[in-house]
Amino acid sequence: MFKKLIIAAIAILGISAAASARDGYTRDLSVLPTAARTVISDNFKAKISVIKVEKSFGRVSEYEVILTDGTEITFDKSGNWENIEVRSDAAVPSKFVPEKVAKYVKDNQHGQKIVSIEREKHGYDIELTNGIDMKFDHDGTFLRYDD
Repeated sequence: MFKKLIIAAIAILGISAAASARDGYTRDLSVLPTAARTVISDNFKAKISVIKVEKSFGRVSEYEVILTDGTEITFDKSGNWENIEVRSDAAVPSKFVPEKVAKYVKDNQHGQKIVSIEREKHGYDIELTNGIDMKFDHDGTFLRYDD
């Protein structure tokens, strides 16, 4: 009997832990860290469509923000941007693109806009309007074309 009670208690704890670890959706800008709110208000004119608060083991792991113009911005748990994607007829705001990366794209992919930029451990991954993916190091030096 005692063994069944312990097993039942563990099962209840597991279920409640899983329930509290669920991702949440909101339109309330106040759930974002201050740094993320500042990035949005200083650089994007569109309003918030939805914010997805992703959780891992019950703690916020990242925020995915979708704006009314289709822009998607991913922030880490501290509010630092990790990824910015815009519509194919737009361009990632130049503030987020290192100068050396922007120059390389302008010189080598004439007429193309950067529609996605992701900060990675070893540099940047960008995508152009023509679908080409490119990798750059943290200094903005071109590394390679990517699949």
